[in-house]
Amino acid sequence: MSLQDTPALEDIQPGSSASADWQDAPFQETAADGYLLGGFTWRHALADAQRPVVIINAATSVRCRHYSRFAAYLFAHGFDVITYDYRGIGESRPAMLKTLQASWTDWGALDFEAILKRAQREFPGQPIDVVGHSFGGCAAGLGASGQVIRRMVTVGAQFAYWRDYAPAQRWRMFAKWHVVMPLLTRFCGYFPGKRLGWLEDTPAGVVRDWSTPAARYEQRPSGRLLVARDASLPFANVRAQVLAISIGDDPYGTVAATERLLDYFTHAAKTHLRIEPQDIGEAQVGHFAFFRSAYQATLWPIALTWLQSGALAPATPGRQVPRSQAL
Repeated sequence: MSLQDTPALEDIQPGSSASADWQDAPFQETAADGYLLGGFTWRHALADAQRPVVIINAATSVRCRHYSRFAAYLFAHGFDVITYDYRGIGESRPAMLKTLQASWTDWGALDFEAILKRAQREFPGQPIDVVGHSFGGCAAGLGASGQVIRRMVTVGAQFAYWRDYAPAQRWRMFAKWHVVMPLLTRFCGYFPGKRLGWLEDTPAGVVRDWSTPAARYEQRPSGRLLVARDASLPFANVRAQVLAISIGDDPYGTVAATERLLDYFTHAAKTHLRIEPQDIGEAQVGHFAFFRSAYQATLWPIALTWLQSGALAPATPGRQVPRSQAL
């Protein structure tokens, strides 16, 4: 696999002595169903009701530690920051993953919702922003309290509809994620991704959601259950200023995939920024590299400016995708 296929943990991890000046601290938060989640908080010493707090939603089966340097960057620019792992991953992994019942919808409706409530409780009165990577952008629309989100930046955000994959890699990706992954999951009781170098080990319910070849989220197994219970999906609760960043060589976050997810945020103010690697002087970026510190000078300021102002700077690289290109 190439470097752009798999995420790489940064050198400095949350909770380590090397990152003590970042004011990060581990925490545990209990979701509504009693599941215990783990994460880290970058908190400034003095409370300030004007200071936004940013929640970072990880990609599917990527540990929150992958976003450590980006969290520290936001902290250094005046934000409080929360990173956390979904149930079954990293700081939130149980002793027996094989018996864990967890789905994509659980990650959004239970786990992200729990962190939203934590942000309101731990940072009372402060604006709440969200950064969502890959499925993390979808998870941000599944929390019942989405109306509290002020601004949001998503990167490569989609929910893995196979026809939206980049044409040149579509069939290889379909075989990997929609054939091999569910077969291995059925055999093992969970997806042993870490042993294969394919992300982290992943709960079986998440694999079922990912691998189901349906164009609509409400047609995924856990999406059907959510709609059956609540009659609709909660994306419309989000009324934030949303910047969706897609990268030209990201085989997951194509224009079609990004727009497919954006269409669910019916009450949000949406901007889709398409960036080609050459726009920032790079040969490749891919799906995972945005949050690596190598892009601190080129890509990170785009997200920072949006979180600060809800707008793009005049010299922002890339092009805005017209809303008429929506599905």
